[in-house]
Amino acid sequence: QVQLVESGGGWVQAGGSLRLSCAASGRTFNRYAMGWFRQAPGKEREFVAAINWDSRTYYADSVKGRFTISRNNARNTVYLQMNSLNPEDTAVYYCAAGQVMLLTTGYDYWGQGTQVTVSS
Repeated sequence: QVQLVESGGGWVQAGGSLRLSCAASGRTFNRYAMGWFRQAPGKEREFVAAINWDSRTYYADSVKGRFTISRNNARNTVYLQMNSLNPEDTAVYYCAAGQVMLLTTGYDYWGQGTQVTVSS
């Protein structure tokens, strides 16, 4: 069982930056693929970024070049650095963990989410 706790969300003006963190429980964090997803009001949850156990990364086209996913296995934490934010990035951001890096919502474990609001 893995528990995930996101933090770092908040309010920011367009063009600003935020860094989200996701702290994971468990001893085998370094074996998990980790993902970030987001869900805006009235929309489906969508893929944002993922990082594999070997640190390979993948990004949605909408965030490529602006967001960076990284992990610190010693701290059981995955990060999402978000730069050049725009109002379309406003959503609840969720952290996910699983055995396989996926670009869909098929991960095994999910956090509760953290709200990100970008004002114009």
